[in-house]
Amino acid sequence: MTRRPVAVLVAALLLAGCGVPADKQPRSVEPPFGPPAAPAASSAPGRVEQAFCLVRGGQLVRTVRQVDAAGGVDGHLRRLLEGPTRAERAVGLGTALPGAVHVLGVRVVDGRAQVEVEPPGEESGRSDEVLAYGQIVCTLDSRSDVAGVSFLLRGRPLEVPRADGSLSAGPLTAADYPALTGPD
Repeated sequence: MTRRPVAVLVAALLLAGCGVPADKQPRSVEPPFGPPAAPAASSAPGRVEQAFCLVRGGQLVRTVRQVDAAGGVDGHLRRLLEGPTRAERAVGLGTALPGAVHVLGVRVVDGRAQVEVEPPGEESGRSDEVLAYGQIVCTLDSRSDVAGVSFLLRGRPLEVPRADGSLSAGPLTAADYPALTGPD
């Protein structure tokens, strides 16, 4: 009979030792960087989650937004080009896109997103093209219907900077920008 109370006591002590200590203040938890396996259904009816890559401190940061409908690749890119939401700006997220890359449109051909761009003017003064192209690539690469991103200039393949400084005509994926991936 003494074995059972001892076993119960040991089990209770083991269970009491499990768990995570409580923090004194709440802390922000963001999803890990990288494309999600598939857009997840959200708790709000009719809304879905969509991944976007924004910029903080010279690094790409993945964030997830609830949107009314996932829509096509063009709608996803349009949302990225609109810039960070008020809530995203409040936590220090921004964009490198304005003045660095001027997007004319996007289409998916054989699973590859082809983004038509116009070169920035000489007066743009931007030096963060790598981040701008990385934002587009990482955002579109998060989609299950996109298996790479290429850029076109006047209908012809355009070589764009990767994180390591090399130029590539693509197809590019988020894996081409690991050096720019910052903590979420």
